[in-house]
Amino acid sequence: MSMQEDHTGGSTEKLVAEAKEALRYRHPSRIQKVGDHMRREWQLYLLLAPTIIWLLVFLYTPMYGLQIAFKDYSIFRGVANSPWIGLEHFHTLFGSDQFIRALKNTIYISLLSLAFGFPVPILLALMFNEVLNQTFKKTAQTIVYLPHFISSVIIAGIVITAFSPSAGIVNTILEWFGVDPIYFLTKAEWFRPIFVGTTIWQEAGFQSIVYLAAIAGVSPTLYESAVVDGASRWQMMWKITVPSIMPTIIIMLIIRIGNMLEVSFEMIILLYQPATYSTADVVNTFIYRQGLQGGQYDLAAAAGLFNAVVAFVLVMTANTVSKRYSRTSLW
Repeated sequence: MSMQEDHTGGSTEKLVAEAKEALRYRHPSRIQKVGDHMRREWQLYLLLAPTIIWLLVFLYTPMYGLQIAFKDYSIFRGVANSPWIGLEHFHTLFGSDQFIRALKNTIYISLLSLAFGFPVPILLALMFNEVLNQTFKKTAQTIVYLPHFISSVIIAGIVITAFSPSAGIVNTILEWFGVDPIYFLTKAEWFRPIFVGTTIWQEAGFQSIVYLAAIAGVSPTLYESAVVDGASRWQMMWKITVPSIMPTIIIMLIIRIGNMLEVSFEMIILLYQPATYSTADVVNTFIYRQGLQGGQYDLAAAAGLFNAVVAFVLVMTANTVSKRYSRTSLW
């Protein structure tokens, strides 16, 4: 009887183990799925490896240094041996008039860029889509794409020359109407319009490629049905094209909101000067002056960490709102 029980118990355990194995095979875990996919598509992962290594080395490894935002950092002691001081640097930041000014300027310039710069690539893409002459279309696209591939140093040089009080084309035109020359780049009130306009001119054409690609994916049958119904080109654009690319517009808007505190650092450094700090100084230039020029690496790291946290909150908020009300989101 005892032997029969042992035999029955052993058979039962074996059947349970086989059932679990079969269930695991039929419903593999996520790790197993990833492993199987990596074995099947190892060539793709091999091509992806340099990018992953670059991300790890230049984006994730430097995160170790973020701890100096909470330390009294000394280059002679190193990151590990510098003493912890908690949130003292953040108290210093929010008690600094320069940082508060830079934060306000960053938000203001970003809002101007969002309000005036975000719609321009969409409008360009819609206009290019309506051009029937292919030669003119390709020529116009090449012209508006070109500024993106020009160095920011050259763009800044063009702007400085164009707004020069002595030989600049802008002041030359103003003189035709009897207006005295204005040194625009030394006037704080003129910096923001010049910067936003320059950014739009440099990037709008290249950014329109994303929307042109989205427009190319719209089904031609929708336009054919609209033509049969007697719709005009204008009606087709607003009733078919724009709604079809709306998910792309929303995703690009979420990304743009997440980058609100990442104002073009290079262009501001090249164009601003002490006379325009009141409207031109942004968080990134503040970090540059405090960290690289002033040697306050810990304070600059605190400002950079604050910048990153705010950007993360903005992306999460924009994505959540978009997902709730438009059912379109990044994740």
